[in-house]
Amino acid sequence: MNISLKNQTILVTGASRGIGRAIAKQLSDSGAIVIIHFNRNIKEAESLLNELVNPAFLEPCDLSNTKEVIGYIPKLVAKYGPVTSLVNNAGIAKSAPDTLETKEWVQIWDETLAVNTTALAILCKEFVDQALLNQQGRIINISSRAAFRGDTTDYIAYAASKGAIISITRTIARHYGKQGIKAFLIAPGFTRTDMAEEILSEYGEGFALNDIALSELTKPEDISPMVTLLCSGLADHATGATIDINAGSYVH
Repeated sequence: MNISLKNQTILVTGASRGIGRAIAKQLSDSGAIVIIHFNRNIKEAESLLNELVNPAFLEPCDLSNTKEVIGYIPKLVAKYGPVTSLVNNAGIAKSAPDTLETKEWVQIWDETLAVNTTALAILCKEFVDQALLNQQGRIINISSRAAFRGDTTDYIAYAASKGAIISITRTIARHYGKQGIKAFLIAPGFTRTDMAEEILSEYGEGFALNDIALSELTKPEDISPMVTLLCSGLADHATGATIDINAGSYVH
């Protein structure tokens, strides 16, 4: 199957590293113009820009700051024209042990939901606003197996934030389908990224390997081809669906 994303402009959040970086590369290789969202990691974002084969653009935004997120997509549309697909990949996972004082625990909860859920919802809303004008658009939201099976107690906020994404995505898929807008969920398991390395250093690699059905951990490059397929329009009748990419660690 030869997938062409020529004439597509796709926003990828959290694109400077990890899963987002692999997705941006794959989309660019398939012909898309990629808008590379990043927060503070300008050096990594610039290095990605230099690696892409098609025109791409750097656009920073602090997803923890709701005021900064509001209006982000309209600004992009004004600069680059319609955004044809939105890939919500950015996310944080901060440990909050149940032994923490409640005030500190709530701070981590609020920050996690601000980035993983509230910012994503705003981006989805503003993407739909502009996609309705052309009666066409695709949203791919990166959730997690944790949304379905739960997580360790110190990552309750992360699991909850990813669980909310399920309802957001399915609601968009069900309501806007006849208006040309499709929405999909990808639920990775443990994936070898910088964020995951922090967890591996805490729990050990054996913790992750013992949990999966395959002999090696999932890599970002194992996820990016599915995102490319969903952006292409070749799988539109899967709108509302969840695609699990978790090495058999959770099957439902």
